[in-house]
Amino acid sequence: MDEQLKRLLLLTAEKGGSDLHIVPLRFPSIRIEGDLVSLTQEQILSPKDTEKILRSILTADKEEKLDVVRDVDLAFNIDEHLRFRANIYYQHHGLSGSFRAIQSEIRTIEELNLPPILHQFIEKRQGLILITGPAGTGKTTTLAALIDEINHNRASHIITVEEPIEYLFSADKSIISQREIPIDAPSWERALVAALREDPDVIMIGELRDSESISIALTAAETGHLVLGTMHTNSASQTVDRILDILPENKKNQARFQLAATLIGVVSQRLVPQVKGGRIPACEVLIADQAVKNLIRENKVYQLDLAIETGLEKGMITLERSLATMVNLGEISEETAMSFALSLDRLRNAM
Repeated sequence: MDEQLKRLLLLTAEKGGSDLHIVPLRFPSIRIEGDLVSLTQEQILSPKDTEKILRSILTADKEEKLDVVRDVDLAFNIDEHLRFRANIYYQHHGLSGSFRAIQSEIRTIEELNLPPILHQFIEKRQGLILITGPAGTGKTTTLAALIDEINHNRASHIITVEEPIEYLFSADKSIISQREIPIDAPSWERALVAALREDPDVIMIGELRDSESISIALTAAETGHLVLGTMHTNSASQTVDRILDILPENKKNQARFQLAATLIGVVSQRLVPQVKGGRIPACEVLIADQAVKNLIRENKVYQLDLAIETGLEKGMITLERSLATMVNLGEISEETAMSFALSLDRLRNAM
């Protein structure tokens, strides 16, 4: 690894940054508590600089992939306690890189300030749990907390399919098989099909990204496995809509019945800046009770938002109510809540 890159990554960790950006003709930049900060004490990087720095962490096969498809994912350790996920990519001015810091210690649901209902979700032995939200909102960290709690509480065979592997689990009561695409399997589809033959109890899918992975996840959940995955969607109702929308027309009807039969719940989250500094998750929670299952089965997804609003006593919560609660507790400002709300009217009502 190039010494300048190592120094910048160590600086990112020292400053509590979540991401480091290396881009030609710019200062290196660190994202701290959601804000991008330019390191003006460093030199502006030339295209030649970034090429040298970023290629220093690539193996021969990663370099070959980069040259063919023009971007590549990887994860690596600097030392025992410092791990990063990286995407190296070409843009107009040359080779660039984004590095995401991964905490070495897997935190618990309580430590992450996540909804307690997640404990009940993972007590299930069969079904589908989805963690959703835009990029950079802590979905992978939440997923890791859920997997690690299962690991410490019951004897299961847990298979993870990731690209790349981010959190490294230490097996406790469970056996954990972590598979990285394309190192341990050539494709997501191949890894997921194979997982069903590997006697799994729990399957963690880093991202449900296409119709194949969604179809296999639904089948796995339907055939007696607990499946956990993430999706890049903005709300619980949009998640259900996306699942059904992405599938081919001839599979939509079957998928509605599969999803209605298997869904345990959806948590859609954002990381919101706190008044005292740092960030805290605001979460929308959809619990797949009988009413929700009926709406999915009857293709009335547009009514799911109302089901969440009226399901407070069952543990459901809208994103706006989550934000309003944090405003009332003095954890975030009203302005911050307004900037993250999907519906200002719902936020005002909740407050």
